[in-house]
Amino acid sequence: MDQFTKIVVDINSILWGPWCLLPILVGAGIYFTFRLRFVQVRMFVHAVRHFFGQVSLNGEKAGKHGMTSFQSLATAVAAQVGTGNLAGVATAIALGGPGAIFWMWIAAFFGMATIFSEAILAQLYRMHDGRRRAITGGPAFYIRYGLRSKPLAALFAVLIVVALGFVGNMVQANSISTAFEAAFGLPVWISGVVLFILAGFIFIGGIRRIASFTEKLVPFMASVYVLGAVFIAIDFYDQIIPALKAIVVGAFDPYSATGGVIGASVKEAIRYGVARGLFSNEAGMGSTPHAHAVARVNHPVEQGLAAIIGLTVDTFVVLTATAVVILVTGSIDGHTTGIVLTQNAFTKGMGEAGSGFVAVCLFFAAFTTIIGWYFFAVQNVKYLFGYKAVNIFSVIVLGFIMMGSFLKVELVWELADLFNGLMVIPNIIAVVALSRLVGKALEDYRENFLPGKAPIFGPSEELTGRHGRWRTLFFK
Repeated sequence: MDQFTKIVVDINSILWGPWCLLPILVGAGIYFTFRLRFVQVRMFVHAVRHFFGQVSLNGEKAGKHGMTSFQSLATAVAAQVGTGNLAGVATAIALGGPGAIFWMWIAAFFGMATIFSEAILAQLYRMHDGRRRAITGGPAFYIRYGLRSKPLAALFAVLIVVALGFVGNMVQANSISTAFEAAFGLPVWISGVVLFILAGFIFIGGIRRIASFTEKLVPFMASVYVLGAVFIAIDFYDQIIPALKAIVVGAFDPYSATGGVIGASVKEAIRYGVARGLFSNEAGMGSTPHAHAVARVNHPVEQGLAAIIGLTVDTFVVLTATAVVILVTGSIDGHTTGIVLTQNAFTKGMGEAGSGFVAVCLFFAAFTTIIGWYFFAVQNVKYLFGYKAVNIFSVIVLGFIMMGSFLKVELVWELADLFNGLMVIPNIIAVVALSRLVGKALEDYRENFLPGKAPIFGPSEELTGRHGRWRTLFFK
């Protein structure tokens, strides 16, 4: 087993290294940024307006006709804001220095254009899932019907079911049980049982319960965590400017930024910052489009704008909050990494309550990720096997969650990275190949929808189906 783990680690070092997925994902972000003329800057104010116009903690009930735009966004953010925002950023700082945060921001900036494009394509190629006539969608659909590659769509669907539904949810459950055992001495079997019951309750409720859960818990979770970070930052206010300086200086001179505590090079700052940033914001990975596909909006670009806000919350708010706490409290010691580093930083800022605070926040972050990833995987189970397989899949996922609470999952973490990396490839191929559609959608939104003219897309319901009139117009 150790030998197999080593093989997977070696593959991941290549797959997520500087010559494979990192340049592919960043390159896609740069391509879409210029292709769409810096849409993340030009349309950011419109994105904020759309977001605040949709915010509701008790919105319309979701169902076979989809979710509200805010519910879809909350489901996407539930998946994005996970252990990576608490543990992943700490690892990036420990291995790449404070400058890794700067490169996380750069990756997120360009990633906004990618995730904007993914959300629009998810809206354009969403479908009804057979006899139930419930809306579904995601990369498997725009790969099959946009790229016209059934084998590549099936490959993506299988990879994401394994990566998120099974392997990914195991490691999220393990993160929760490990954190609670360390902070409160809670036996891992108790964490496993609680997770099994809570997740099962939400799974049984389907899209309606998932939407209701995410629209309430995700804003609460993010707000509590960020407020905790702000409390510490205020207490260490004299260290805020030095922390920001360390981020900027460390991006180009990691040794000076840490006084030699971390022997990182610029190459390592870029590598760990970009890698952990992309893993956290999920731009280009093909996961969040599943949530955006089922949003009820008046124009597909509206959900693209919502996706931009989702990435902003993930990276520029929650992830940055973790980084600031670690830096202002001076918690970098050159040895501690991961969630332990984050807990140490909050303990310095809050006293003994800090470790428990992080453990509770990690529970909410990881649990909402479990729900989000389950929802994404379900869309692909329906694509591969139809709705009849969903109940069986739900039971299997609950089994993996329970196992994940008990097991030492170094190999499982590596497998999660592997499958996550592999599913990027078919998704990026499709998103880039269909970029003309994204450009046409944005053009129609700016020329017709914003001035109040009738958009060529029509109401949200008219978008659903294999042969929309928008496609005929675009390819004349």
